[in-house]
Formats: sequence, C-alpha cells, structure tokens
Amino acid sequence: MFGRLGFEGASTRQIAKAAGANLAAIVYHFGSKEELHLAVARHILERVQARLGPVLAALGDPASAASPEAARATLHRVLATFADVLLGTAEAERWARFIVREQMQPTAAFDVVYAFMGSSHRLATRLAAIATGGAEDEAMQLRVFTLMGQILVFRVAQALVLRRSGWQRIGDRERERIKAVIAANLDAVLDREAQS
Repeated sequence: MFGRLGFEGASTRQIAKAAGANLAAIVYHFGSKEELHLAVARHILERVQARLGPVLAALGDPASAASPEAARATLHRVLATFADVLLGTAEAERWARFIVREQMQPTAAFDVVYAFMGSSHRLATRLAAIATGGAEDEAMQLRVFTLMGQILVFRVAQALVLRRSGWQRIGDRERERIKAVIAANLDAVLDREAQS
C-alpha cells in the first residue's frame, strides 16, 4: 500500500485490510503509521541485502579491487546480480514501488533506503575508478548512476519496455538479454574512461 499510494495516501485502515489484520495491530506492533513505514523500509532493505549478500560480501574482499581487471569483473558481477534481483522476482516489483516513491517523495524512510543504496553506489564508484584508472569524482559518480539506472528502467518503465519490445513479461530469457546489453554498456563506459 505504501508503494502504491505513498505514505500520505495509504491509510492505516487500507493497510490493515490488505494485510488481513486488525487495525489496532498496527499500533500494537509498531506504535504508529510512521513506525510501520520505517519497518517496511527496513524489511525491504533486509530482503534486498539478503539477495545481494554474496556479491556485496565479495566487495569487501581486497581481491575484488586488486587490479583494474578485478574491479571490472566485480562490477560485472554486481550489475548482473542487481539485474537478477530487481528483475527476477514479483517481490522486487513491490520493493521498487516503495523505493522509487522514497526517491521522488522522501520521508524518514529514505534514510533507511539511502544507507544501503548510497553505500552500494559508493562501492561501485570506487570499483569504476579502479577499473579505469580514474578518480572517484563527480563525473565517475554520474557514470555509475547511469550504469545502475539502465537496470532500473526495466523495472520502473516496465510497461513501456514490454510494449516496445513485444514481450509479455521479463522472464529468464529476457533478463539474460538485458544483462548482455548491460555488460556491453559497462565495458563501453569503462573502456572509454580508461582511454581518456
């Protein structure tokens, strides 16, 4: 409900009804609508982290950034896993709605979202800088945003993607095709940066 209607638009009555719970359960378990909203943000980020866990753990390994080649390979794994997580489950559609709303109309829950997304972006920027021999400056940050954004478009503009591509849904075959293009785009960006 928060993802569909936003914090202001989703009433506690609607939330309780959708959950098949008593309205008083929200106050009993969470204290307030605001605390429930924060709990939803934490839950979403826990689920995302659980799915991205192995690849994020690899980012902490010094070998993942020991050379430009290793950094490039790690970035490929990160983006491929991000695409699998974001485009591979119906659950991710609900996450995306919530996260996109927090991007467009931030509430206190944005801090929870930012803690994860900001650190992921920071790590990806560091890897991109190592892969290209460049700096972790604003230009590199923007490049990494575009690399991440190319995956997000398939979730937030899914109706457009499906209609224009003639696909019925984004299944395994379609996701593999998307990942191949993302990988080629990543290499093109890194190669161009390494040459400048």
